[in-house]
Amino acid sequence: MAATDAFTAIAEPHRRVIIGVLADGAPHAVGDVVRRVRLRQPAVSKHLGVLRDAGLVSVQRQGRSQLYRPNAERLKAVHDWTSTFARLWTHQLERIKKRAEREGLEPFVRQPAKDEPDNGEEKR
Repeated sequence: MAATDAFTAIAEPHRRVIIGVLADGAPHAVGDVVRRVRLRQPAVSKHLGVLRDAGLVSVQRQGRSQLYRPNAERLKAVHDWTSTFARLWTHQLERIKKRAEREGLEPFVRQPAKDEPDNGEEKR
């Protein structure tokens, strides 16, 4: 299997879920990952192989089991790159928060249209 870069590897949603399972840093057997992500074992093994080739997870043999854990150094590179965009969503969240505070709950209360009765009667 050809090596792939980290961004290509995490582009697949199931691989991001698998990385999430491994995020506690503890070693996980393939069977544990299979149970937690609810995919078939061959699919999980294939995804783990892609993540391993990209250097995002490492594997250690323990008896007949293969134990996987995340490679924090390689994942940090992904984090560092996405962090460059944090100011964009932080700015947007601040704007949303200020607007919500300024307007209170009014945007969530439906006001009757001008030609709509406001006393609960149906318009004829």
